[in-house]
Amino acid sequence: MTAVLAFDDVSVIRGARHLLKNVSWSVGEDERWIVMGANGAGKSTLLRIASTRLFPTRGAVDVLGERMGKVDLSELRPAIGVSSALLGREMREEETALNAVVSASYGMTGRWREHYDADDERRALQLLNQWGASTLLSRRYSTLSEGERARVLIARSLMSDPELLLLDEPAAGLDLAGREDLVRRLGAFAASPLAPAMVLVTHHLEEIPENFTHALLLRDGEVVAQGPLEETVTQGNLEATFGLQLTLNRQGSRFSAFAR
Repeated sequence: MTAVLAFDDVSVIRGARHLLKNVSWSVGEDERWIVMGANGAGKSTLLRIASTRLFPTRGAVDVLGERMGKVDLSELRPAIGVSSALLGREMREEETALNAVVSASYGMTGRWREHYDADDERRALQLLNQWGASTLLSRRYSTLSEGERARVLIARSLMSDPELLLLDEPAAGLDLAGREDLVRRLGAFAASPLAPAMVLVTHHLEEIPENFTHALLLRDGEVVAQGPLEETVTQGNLEATFGLQLTLNRQGSRFSAFAR
């Protein structure tokens, strides 16, 4: 299986602290990964490397068959879709939801003087509709709720038809109805053979969508466990990841847990 993302003994060191320590991990082209861990576990650092926005202190990283440090990243980044609240904060207040999505064609965070043809706008509209945001296209991004922004950012991340999709806590801040709708849409998308390889970072078991295949568990920058979802998301591994005793529940394809 072709790896679209591969970490080989990767460490990120800041002062005396390891944000990541000796992480080896690979994502296949038809895999959908969950990355979990407590605050400070290294999830965001890992995602920044995967998106080519951060170089490791040690180790090697291959993204879409190219070695970081030996390739022009500006040519690589259009093939990597990223959805994160941090990216959303870069949007100009007056930007519409439609422009927030269509401007991803040029790697911009808003519309300036670049030209978009009818096919660009048609694709942006299709993506907004796919993620339940078609009624938002003329709304200013700054006026959208957390759930509405999450939908727009995911639509934006798919605008360039990426080969790798990185989702950083897409359900953060959503109420129960908004979370469940988004998780359902993500699960349906993950089932499509046309979907790219996916990596979704979350704190919460309840946010693991159906049809995700693998999990990577981190604690203090180190790998606790990784592999197929059902073999990795176990009570013992989760207790080691979060440092507490818990009871793991599963109903169908969905997980939940509570402390004991």
